[in-house]
Amino acid sequence: AVRNFTLNFTITNLQFTADLAMPNSKKFKSTEKVMYYYIDPLFQKSSIGPYFTGCKVTGFRSGRDRDDTGVDAVCSYKNNASLARFDREKVYHELSTMTNGVTKLGHFSLEKNSLYVNG
Repeated sequence: AVRNFTLNFTITNLQFTADLAMPNSKKFKSTEKVMYYYIDPLFQKSSIGPYFTGCKVTGFRSGRDRDDTGVDAVCSYKNNASLARFDREKVYHELSTMTNGVTKLGHFSLEKNSLYVNG
C-alpha cells in the first residue's frame, strides 16, 4: 500500500508571483521541476529512502514577506513491513540536518521555522 504525507516549507529567496499560483503556468511548471530536483534526493537519502516513491507539488503560496514563497507538497512512500512505521519526527530531523538546520535547499534559502512534515 502507498501512504502519503505532507511537506511544507518556505523559501525566502524566491519571490512569489501570481503565475506561481497557477498550476498550468510556465513559471509553476518550471519551479515545480526545480523543487523535485532538490526534494527527491533528500528523501532518497533519508530513513524512508528505500520506500520513497516521490513528491507532488500541490501549490506555491505567498509567504509572510513578498519575497517569500511557501511550497506545499504531498509525498508518498510504500508502506512495507521493513519500515516499522512512518516516523514524521525522525524524517523532520533528517530533513533538518540535510538542509543545514532548515536554512538551505540547493541555492534556495529556507525560513528556519517553516519546515513541516505531517504523516
